[in-house]
Amino acid sequence: MQARTHRHHPRSREEYARGLPDYHDPTGGFGGAAPAYSALTLRIVLASLAVVLCVGGAILFALYDAWWGTIVLGIVGLGSLVDLAWVVHRKRRGEPG
Repeated sequence: MQARTHRHHPRSREEYARGLPDYHDPTGGFGGAAPAYSALTLRIVLASLAVVLCVGGAILFALYDAWWGTIVLGIVGLGSLVDLAWVVHRKRRGEPG
């Protein structure tokens, strides 16, 4: 079976339901290694926790007039929020994990 690229042929829902082996593992298949699958549910939990902790920490830094901490935690929280949105998108698309 030939590998299909996303540019020419979009993947079907069935392909996502079965999972995409080695999707994030460039060394997959070397030495008889099992295909890698992303733990999407774990990433959702960790990204959610990061957003909550960053928002809480940014509020505390703002209350104590530490603007540098507020900015740093705001940037990290925003990055975690973007990651959370992307992982939820992948889960809704039908990828296992």
